[in-house]
Amino acid sequence: MDIDEVLGPHGLLARGVDGFAYREQQLDMAHAVADALDQARMLIAEAGTGTGKTYAYLVPVLLSGLKVIISTGTRNLQDQLFLRDLPRLREAMASPVRVALLKGRSNYLCIHRLDTALQDSRGHPAQRMRWLLQVRDWGMQTRSGDVAELGGIPEDAPIWPLVTSTTDNCLGQDCDAWSKCHLVEARRRAQEADVVVVNHHLLCADFAIRDDGFGELLPSADAYIIDEAHQLPEVASNFFGTSVSTRQVLDLGRDTRDEYLREAGDLPALPDHLDHLGKTARDLRLAFGQAARRGAWNEIERDGDIVAAIADCREALEELERLLKLVEGRGKGLDACLQRCQLLMRRLDGMTEPNADDEDIRWFETHLHSLRLNATPLDIADVFRGHMQRHPAAWVFTSATLAVGDSFEHFERQLGLIDAQTAKWDSPFDYPSQALWFVPRGLPQPNEPAYTAAVVDLVVPIIAASAGRAFLLFTSHRALREAAGLLERELEFPLLVQGDAPKAELLERFVEHGNAVLLGTSSFWEGVDVRGDALSVVVIDKLPFASPGDPVLQARLDAIRRRGGNPFMDYQVPQAAIALKQGAGRLIRDVTDRGVLVMCDPRLLKKGYGQVFLDAMPAFARTRELEQVLAFFD
Repeated sequence: MDIDEVLGPHGLLARGVDGFAYREQQLDMAHAVADALDQARMLIAEAGTGTGKTYAYLVPVLLSGLKVIISTGTRNLQDQLFLRDLPRLREAMASPVRVALLKGRSNYLCIHRLDTALQDSRGHPAQRMRWLLQVRDWGMQTRSGDVAELGGIPEDAPIWPLVTSTTDNCLGQDCDAWSKCHLVEARRRAQEADVVVVNHHLLCADFAIRDDGFGELLPSADAYIIDEAHQLPEVASNFFGTSVSTRQVLDLGRDTRDEYLREAGDLPALPDHLDHLGKTARDLRLAFGQAARRGAWNEIERDGDIVAAIADCREALEELERLLKLVEGRGKGLDACLQRCQLLMRRLDGMTEPNADDEDIRWFETHLHSLRLNATPLDIADVFRGHMQRHPAAWVFTSATLAVGDSFEHFERQLGLIDAQTAKWDSPFDYPSQALWFVPRGLPQPNEPAYTAAVVDLVVPIIAASAGRAFLLFTSHRALREAAGLLERELEFPLLVQGDAPKAELLERFVEHGNAVLLGTSSFWEGVDVRGDALSVVVIDKLPFASPGDPVLQARLDAIRRRGGNPFMDYQVPQAAIALKQGAGRLIRDVTDRGVLVMCDPRLLKKGYGQVFLDAMPAFARTRELEQVLAFFD
């Protein structure tokens, strides 16, 4: 069997799979992927929306006979590949290829931690106890231990950290439940499989563990397929750094108390000190103020109260280390807590030492109840290229948004990719007849106070003409909340606002209503697939430049400037152009979709860099006249 027999106009899929339609672009991409696999080369492939890139790489993978790791951006996409796309193809092709799904350890039930949580049942509030019993009942039946199987408990419910493990708190082979561990079993299946589906976080984790000499999470592979590859630079940048959070300190305190009650119980100074440790962690969070924000390290160095709070927390960790050494050897759980305490101390010391070479970016981020101190690599190109060289294989990077215009230079530079073959396939959709791109006249500049109100005034008649069915995508939460307040008084259609419910629930309600208006920020710019009549308008309020106050962005821009580059044109504009392509890609998802894209930002046509954005966008029909937009819906 060859690729044409499967994906060709009269192939297996065209004859036997409902909904499959032959696409020339898909077949061309599949041949390019097959060549890369056969010759162990690197391929960077952009495949426009509707190309069918998933089948374009899965078919050559299934035909290759190679050990292949497929990495994608999110757990939802992992599940889609493993539960829907791969089974459908394997059945159609009668493929004997063995496949496995492997997620990060926090996605699997930890039997040891569940037992510990159940033993300390008196310490749980009523709702958490109900969830805990639900997890217990499911845990007695599940074969995979994948928590995605268990519905009815929110993804962010506080029960999950109590019944799943992290790298810090896993006991490894010292665990009494090692022989029954769901994660160990999932890794065993991955070792035995021909194709393993992972996500970018796990891929980066595997690289780091191999280089530390602690073994590997993933099997050695002949080829790597990186889907949604535009997300990989940010994931890798975050992962190859280090961090310390107040949540880690509080979790250490809670776990130490649980293990102390299980394994010791005769050192009352220990639980007394854990109360103090928790207080220092909470005081450290409060020292940064109430607001959720991100900031540069020099803000910490200028604030004596924060410096003192960090020192207090470090001193409390040191005292915990002393107390844990007094009961060292009494139990595996307590010994693991000692190692976690020492690791947190080393990381905190590394954060507060002088940053002499400026090779990492030190910064902080605060959430409602937690604080995280971060050290992020300034540039991951050399690091990532080194990982690839130490694991020689075929590498295929693919996404609908990798190029800026026809150039892949920005993506290649971010990951240090050298001598890669590049290819680009445009969408098979008939964009000029399916979609209209509207850039209005007369809007104020985006930095003017009345800008969001002007955007709302503009889109109200468009939403009326489309009978709702609209996404309004914003580049800031502040603008989103302001627009939501204004639209509540103007619209008769159901209004769904990010933050009022989980993302999946909002999307489900959007489709069910059939005439709703959904307001979202960055998380709705990609990975959202609404086909058919439910979505006919996408409004983007501003060009999606990253926040100029972001400390990581500022450090990277400064580094480009020191090297003699132009940080705006070399980094900010390409990043924003790719983000805009992602946002625009929400509109047309099928050959029968029709809709209007409204790009409100007047800079698109008034600034010289606007041409970069124009060149990056799909070939929609274009207009500046509101009357043509209203007529489109007639």
